[in-house]
Amino acid sequence: MFLHNLTRDEAGRRSGLLDTRSYNVTIDLTGGDLAGNRLEQPETTFVSRSVVDFAAVEEADTHVDLIAERVLSASLNGVDLDPATFDGSRLPLRVAEGDNELVVTALCRYSRSGEGLHRFVDPADGRIYLYTQFEASEARRVYACFEQPDLKATFELTVLAPSSWTVIANSIGDEREPVEGQEVNSWWHFPPTPRVSTYLTSLIAGEYAVVTDSHRAKSGELPMSILVRQSLREYLDADRIFATTKAGFDIFEQHFGYAYPFGKYDQSFVPEYNMGAMENIGCVTLRDELVFRSRVTEASYRTRDDTILHELAHMWFGDLVTMVWWDDMWLKESFAEFAATFAIAERSGDPETAWATFTGSRKNWAYRQDQLPTTHPIAADMVDLEAVESNFDGITYAKGASVLRQLVAFVGQDAFLEGVRGYFAEHAFGNTRLADLLAALEGPSGRDLSGWSAEWLQTAGVNTLWPVFETDDSGVFTRFAVEQTAIEKYPTLRHHRIAIGFYNLIDGTLQRTHRVEVDVADARTEIAELVGAEQPDLVLLNDDDLSYAKIRFDQRSLQTLIENLSALPSPLARAVCWGAAWDLCRDAELPAADYAELVLHNVSTESDLSTVRAVLANAGAAVRSYTPPTARDKISSRWEDGLAELVNDAEAGSDHQLALARAYAAAVNSTTGAARLGGWLQGAAVPKGLEIDTELRWLLIKQLARLGRVDDELIMAESERDNTASGQEQAAAARAARPTAEAKATAWALAVDGNDIPNETQRQICLAFWQPGQADVLSDYLDKYLNAAEQISTSAGIWAQKSSIFRQNVLTYLFPDIADDAAFIGRVRGWLAAGVTANGGPLGDMVKHLVAEELDAVERAHRCQQAAR
Repeated sequence: MFLHNLTRDEAGRRSGLLDTRSYNVTIDLTGGDLAGNRLEQPETTFVSRSVVDFAAVEEADTHVDLIAERVLSASLNGVDLDPATFDGSRLPLRVAEGDNELVVTALCRYSRSGEGLHRFVDPADGRIYLYTQFEASEARRVYACFEQPDLKATFELTVLAPSSWTVIANSIGDEREPVEGQEVNSWWHFPPTPRVSTYLTSLIAGEYAVVTDSHRAKSGELPMSILVRQSLREYLDADRIFATTKAGFDIFEQHFGYAYPFGKYDQSFVPEYNMGAMENIGCVTLRDELVFRSRVTEASYRTRDDTILHELAHMWFGDLVTMVWWDDMWLKESFAEFAATFAIAERSGDPETAWATFTGSRKNWAYRQDQLPTTHPIAADMVDLEAVESNFDGITYAKGASVLRQLVAFVGQDAFLEGVRGYFAEHAFGNTRLADLLAALEGPSGRDLSGWSAEWLQTAGVNTLWPVFETDDSGVFTRFAVEQTAIEKYPTLRHHRIAIGFYNLIDGTLQRTHRVEVDVADARTEIAELVGAEQPDLVLLNDDDLSYAKIRFDQRSLQTLIENLSALPSPLARAVCWGAAWDLCRDAELPAADYAELVLHNVSTESDLSTVRAVLANAGAAVRSYTPPTARDKISSRWEDGLAELVNDAEAGSDHQLALARAYAAAVNSTTGAARLGGWLQGAAVPKGLEIDTELRWLLIKQLARLGRVDDELIMAESERDNTASGQEQAAAARAARPTAEAKATAWALAVDGNDIPNETQRQICLAFWQPGQADVLSDYLDKYLNAAEQISTSAGIWAQKSSIFRQNVLTYLFPDIADDAAFIGRVRGWLAAGVTANGGPLGDMVKHLVAEELDAVERAHRCQQAAR
């Protein structure tokens, strides 16, 4: 399925052959060909020229990477190459021993998929915006290069663009020079960077609004800027973004011991972005949904702060020191994930709350990912680029960060940071493997980390910890042990350092009355320290969240938790309990109805808004999918009514009110509820303090569309009212959510059968397509999904032209909602096990990977339904 693959073995052979020194790249964004001629399709294509200086250890055959419409000209060491040898992604080379110079001029294509050089025209005002996204292997869509992380080189860029544009790249640009005789266009030149990997180079160009600032860093005065579309400028809270960024610089330079090395720091908020952000050197890109057009809760600001700090941490973890190959992708992602929360804790002076937020959101993502059939070790086996694409997930990010936190506790924070400082000093501007990091940490800590690495980084799966005890007639423990289990496929039993907390309900508060910290290993660990203690109301394993493990409760503790979770004063203890309760629900050990009651009883007093957002989403999903069909209407009604009560009781204008109102809108199925949402949309009977702003209006419209309560005329009117890219995307989603055969056919044609909508619009259509209560109009799409998956697998028809992100959106978000259909679950299971298409060809690895994950989710839901019966 990966059309332009590169294997680890190929990359290893090429890095053994070549020493890349520099790239000098020139790009024409004016619709010309760098020679004064006008292109036939200036709105869809551009021309780039790459001059690559490198050395080879011997004469040999290799290739340079390039994805382009065609090669216009190429030469190696002054000798012309035949453009006809270019196969669409590789230009073969016979390099000479010693010094070489390659020059390639190519006609390249602007992207609508968020990969390579993405071109966006803002519907709000017609302005043009360009940005690059190169990870993991998309720089070759813009310039000819040796596309692998260990072939670093300096990067010099020259750009021809309209004079009115803003143009930035990785280094501080020279003064803009108007083209002589045609001042409408200008040249921008960006001097060479330090040695960097190709996937970290970047170009941002267009009619961006720019806000500038500076910060006194260890290296001197550091220029900073924020870029955003003109139509979003009024919503940009630049002061808050700069404040977070500056605090991050101070914390990271202090603790990493290495002055920021890249001269300036720009953050560009860009449209139609596929991910949260990207750590381009000195030129970070972030999705512009992080510029909030409407009121959001503190959880959204916390998420944005985390994203800003994550990308800033990458300037050291990933950019200054880069992995050799993508096997050690976790070296940058897990460290950046950990470092972001570390910085938030340092900045706030409240580490418990910072790590509680991490536990309640990111760590639970890791637990979910680690229980899928596609789980993998943190240090994964990335044999090629297709494997890389499959493994940018919760293991790489959140499990890795969770395990790093354990490592910090294991070696001590001072020793850990000392090791990190040595790591940067030794490997600056170079490439590393896992062994290099372990060596850097073993020195200061004096610990042998080989066993820890084998146990935590090189094995997959999550352990479950159970309290097992006996009491006498007076309720005193006569025996207490912790049992550890693992699933058969991933049987590793690990060493855990955990705290065990005893909590008793005193004056309405669950107060911790006893705590022990112990080491747990093997299948059973006896805890002698707890023998003789009185059984408390709540026994909490992994108190303070010291380890990465699922936990279970005895019956008394579980009942205490359901009734009194909000009575826990510690945000971290609550986060552990919230996560454990959700895990019990997903494992069919706690009925969805009971989990929903737990949320209704406790969410309104939960202080961490990230947790509020997560548990409301979890409970909504459980009610929709984990409840038996025969009982679903009753449970859904209770969930809807309970949320309505919480909205009415919430403090006017509070974050809780907004979060609860959004959850309520998604929960509405009743006629009464639909009428209430319709009233809110018209400004009638809106709860005091709840502003029905742009984003909330779209949420209401999408939910009413799901219920068949809005027509296309209303959707069209709202999209005219909100004449923005986001408005168009939300309108497409609302149309896809409607319960009519015509709406579904149109949505399917746009998302699957066509190739003329941008990536984010397609994603929104896919997300909105499957809706509860629409079985009658969706039944035909069960077979259509499998047919589409087979076409994707073989790149048949239109799929030969579509990029990876469009394939992923279809395979993931259009997977049928079949948890109620045991027969179709069995059919998909058999189809996946057979692993062949109707024509007898093999299913591609990416198809099998994503379908297996989605099938696991519906099988889990079906098990929960069966257990609840």
